Amino acid sequence: MKSNKLVIIPTYNEKENIQDIISEVLALPEHFDVLVIDDGSPDGTAALVREMKTIYSSNLFLKERQGKLGLGTAYLEGFTYALQNGYEYIFEMDADFSHNPRDLSKLYEAAFRDGHDMVIGSRYVSGVNVVNWPMGRVLMSFFASKYVQFITGIPIRDTTAGFVCYRSRVLEAINLEKIRFIGYAFQIEMKFTAWKLGFDIFEVPIIFTDRTRGTSKMSKHIFREAVFGVIYMKLKSMFKKYRPVNQT
Repeated sequence: MKSNKLVIIPTYNEKENIQDIISEVLALPEHFDVLVIDDGSPDGTAALVREMKTIYSSNLFLKERQGKLGLGTAYLEGFTYALQNGYEYIFEMDADFSHNPRDLSKLYEAAFRDGHDMVIGSRYVSGVNVVNWPMGRVLMSFFASKYVQFITGIPIRDTTAGFVCYRSRVLEAINLEKIRFIGYAFQIEMKFTAWKLGFDIFEVPIIFTDRTRGTSKMSKHIFREAVFGVIYMKLKSMFKKYRPVNQT
């Protein structure tokens, strides 16, 4: 039976993690499907996914892209795929186990049972729940979310979170072709747009654990995009009329 839940996992050089993360997600009792979007990983990540597809042919899907095209564009391709294939609940998560696969169940319950339109796996909604990060990075991430709240007025504690469940109606309402950012500012832009459209957004507390295998993809360019992108996004929104979606 086809699942109505799709987990999108972008990858670049994740051979140490990808098979384990796929196995854990597909073993969950809620029966999620998985879409891996690989940006031409030279370490053979995609080949490992293709190997697993021989076992999980009906639940595991792979899109291979040529070159490193950015996190945001990977998710946008994944969202388009999800909508075209009729998924109702669409999830973002990292491949490196910084997001615990078991927490997908918590996000799904908040959307399915409680009816929230967008559910965020939040590091900061109940204190600071981050493991294995240096204090400097914890502070940078925490105050980045505070900065976004201050500039935009958005009532979300973890605005840069990459562990999210969307109801399909949220993605249908957002003009995905107009999403500008491709790095971590992409996460902020999606949340900001959903909020301006009047969707019900809820944060579920999770514990974020830094990767133990593979290397981080964070860069100064990504951070700069987030800092200056928020100002651009706020200014642009002042000249745009958002028509809240009529939710029934």
